[in-house]
Amino acid sequence: MMRFWIGRFALFLLAAQPGFADAKRARDWGIPFEGTPGKFNAITDVAGVEVGHSTIIEGSGRLQIGRGPVRTGVTAILPTGRDYRPVFASHSTLNGNGEMTGTSWIEESGFLEEPILFTNTHSVGAVYEASIHWRRSRGFHNSNSETGWASLPVVGETWDGRLNDIHGHHVKRDHVFEALDGARGGAVSEGNVGGGTGMLCHRFKAGIGTASRVTESGYTLGAIVQANYGRRKDLTIAGVRVGLQLTDLMPEFDRVNSSGEGNSILVVIATDAPLLPHQLKRLCQRVPLGIGRTGGYGANSSGDFFLAFSTATVPEPDDQKLRRVTMLGNHSIDELFRATIQATEEAILNAFSAAETMEGINGNIVYALPMERVAEMLRSPSK
Repeated sequence: MMRFWIGRFALFLLAAQPGFADAKRARDWGIPFEGTPGKFNAITDVAGVEVGHSTIIEGSGRLQIGRGPVRTGVTAILPTGRDYRPVFASHSTLNGNGEMTGTSWIEESGFLEEPILFTNTHSVGAVYEASIHWRRSRGFHNSNSETGWASLPVVGETWDGRLNDIHGHHVKRDHVFEALDGARGGAVSEGNVGGGTGMLCHRFKAGIGTASRVTESGYTLGAIVQANYGRRKDLTIAGVRVGLQLTDLMPEFDRVNSSGEGNSILVVIATDAPLLPHQLKRLCQRVPLGIGRTGGYGANSSGDFFLAFSTATVPEPDDQKLRRVTMLGNHSIDELFRATIQATEEAILNAFSAAETMEGINGNIVYALPMERVAEMLRSPSK
């Protein structure tokens, strides 16, 4: 399947804004953030965590369901790389108008045993099935049983139907394999990539973003988001209500797609701190505080799903009757709460900073957040 990547297709020439060619992230524009980031300021700063994307950008013009235009994809997060190793995990929801599969067993068992995948709302089934095929074909569980290993894939979604032919079901098995096979540590691509390709936030183009923090105790915590929520007037950066000042550059939608506020967000938190599932639940419950710093509030139509896991080694869950585990004392967890809030906020703003203006179905256009104007607003907040 041929793919047209942003920057190679004349349709997207309008996306360039001054300074974007430098691929700046949010803090490079002078946005102040609390806390100390890791080397890559990404979820991959947590040792062993890998991220990959498959981005599908095809066609232009009027929507023809099943043919395009296509603006979508898949993002894969591998908690322990390609090595099967269950890790403690938990999840939480702010507003539940959406889907993240596999969380019932995470809640019941306290373990995450799967890669985590982000995509669009109508591709959850395809991604779920492809994840099972990937695990078997790659020997992820190294099972000797002919029937293989039962699996409960973790797939989260947000809606990209304002720019993408979402009813056309364009995400296929090959795309899921591409994201999973391409997952790596190090720097992570952001903005219009993977599952975030067709997403918008506060009525600007957004998508995938990531950030990390290193605590005073030396633990690393990272966040990755798929941001697709919010009203323009609520957009807040470093405490400044920039959305009230940015009244232009509103999305240009045809009459069929007129609302366009965006509603949902997926957030995954990873840490190397030795936390038990109930403590990881507490990290998930702090994620909305980071979203709130940017102006999100969990709207009625929003699907806000959060998952947190610890890469600290735990004994194999099925090998022993008695297992000993190490946990961080609750009196020491506050710094991880702060790191969660800080990394979530910065990951969202990194999604904005990396995203380019995009034209999708029916000529619908969502503009990039004008970072130079934002930087000036932060320098002179009273103006």
